[in-house]
Amino acid sequence: MTQTHSVETVPQDPTSPDTATPATGQPYEYRRAPLVEPDWTRFPGWRHVTRDQWESAQWQRVNCVKNIKQLRAVLGDRVDDTFYADLEADQKALATMSMLVPPQMLNTMVPFAPMTTEAFLADPVRRYMIPVASDRRTDWPSHPYASRDSLHEHDMWVAEGLTHRYPTKVLAELLSTCPQYCGHCTRMDLVGNSTPTVDKLKLTLKPVDRYDAHITYLRAHPGVRDVVVSGGDVANMPWRNIEAYLMRLLEIETVRDIRLATKALMGLPQHWLQPDVVEGLERVARTAARRGVNLAIHTHVNHAQSLTPLVARAAQTALDVGVRDVRNQGVLMRGVNATSRDLLDLCFALQGEAGILPYYFYMCDMIPNAEHWRVPVWHAQQLQHDIMGYLPGYATPRIVCDVPFVGKRWVHMLTEYDRERGISYWTKNYRTSIESADLEALNKRYAYYDPIDTLPEAGQSWWTTHRDD
Repeated sequence: MTQTHSVETVPQDPTSPDTATPATGQPYEYRRAPLVEPDWTRFPGWRHVTRDQWESAQWQRVNCVKNIKQLRAVLGDRVDDTFYADLEADQKALATMSMLVPPQMLNTMVPFAPMTTEAFLADPVRRYMIPVASDRRTDWPSHPYASRDSLHEHDMWVAEGLTHRYPTKVLAELLSTCPQYCGHCTRMDLVGNSTPTVDKLKLTLKPVDRYDAHITYLRAHPGVRDVVVSGGDVANMPWRNIEAYLMRLLEIETVRDIRLATKALMGLPQHWLQPDVVEGLERVARTAARRGVNLAIHTHVNHAQSLTPLVARAAQTALDVGVRDVRNQGVLMRGVNATSRDLLDLCFALQGEAGILPYYFYMCDMIPNAEHWRVPVWHAQQLQHDIMGYLPGYATPRIVCDVPFVGKRWVHMLTEYDRERGISYWTKNYRTSIESADLEALNKRYAYYDPIDTLPEAGQSWWTTHRDD
């Protein structure tokens, strides 16, 4: 079996309490850990960056790391050439997302210990934001049933960028760019720049025509009450454009929930603290409240290191201007957060320090070259068991499997589970927009697949034999 980089304990802030599991007592011991903004001047390339620059959204965007040369300029000689060669190999042959890392995110990698090659490789935020070739598996880099659009969102477009997968909910993909690109992105077929591995799909309509088509569809389908406004990331839209779209949604009487999806609340909190954005968000929130519509922000934080005072300030500002909830939807990933300690540390930091409600943790989707991140269903079930009872009930996240053609299901909701071959079977209680005429859709069982390297030897042998079936 191929070996990947071992996941070492990430160096901790020396001022923080020891949260290691004691020999006696509880399996997890809570200790409050106030948020800290890591010192960005520890990086050679940012030695002279002022606080005003750091807190400027424009400076953050201009200084995003987009390639190896720029990463070298920031890190200096702290990371050796073997790392950059590893990174280059990944970008040339394996990466499904191009590199784009805001300074805010890079600054949360190895935040409280000397920056060395070994520490950088082991860092959980680095492992999904700046993947390298040796992170990935060579025996099973992709599952045989992995696909670019593993959730078939594009197949369920009812207008360009508008996915109608659930009976009462739609996903509005307004644009195909983000302030940051995550290696595990479920929309890797559409979002970001093309890579040598993936020639991306393109949105073809002019934005105004695309948004008009969304509104027309929603007006014609009063059964849809919930709109997730996403992309890409809405933080990459000029505020006047996103506000205009939201105000049009708020004019539709049957729309009762609007959720803004933005990882940038964590990756680029400076954006959400800009006066024009804050003032515009307040106008939208006031209108939503007046019309009885629930307005929420959903962000995407995968590790406690990513939470800083700036992130907390951005979240609190949104709440202060009238957004009803700020919630987190993370993704379970090996080497990043797939332990009960990591999840509980993150959830306590979200709920207790940043004012962000832990909501979902998704199992990483079955996209190409993602097997080193994915966890099996039984592992997710164990994690759900192990985090129960520590957090307040309202702040205890649900761990879900997003099953193709089925949608989100709590990980204990499977109908049957072949642990040896890693195949779980799921049922559903509604039809997607492409199954309206399928009389058997509600009687079928839908399969989901564990990563093959996690299976017992007999299961791995079976998949080796059936690899090309």
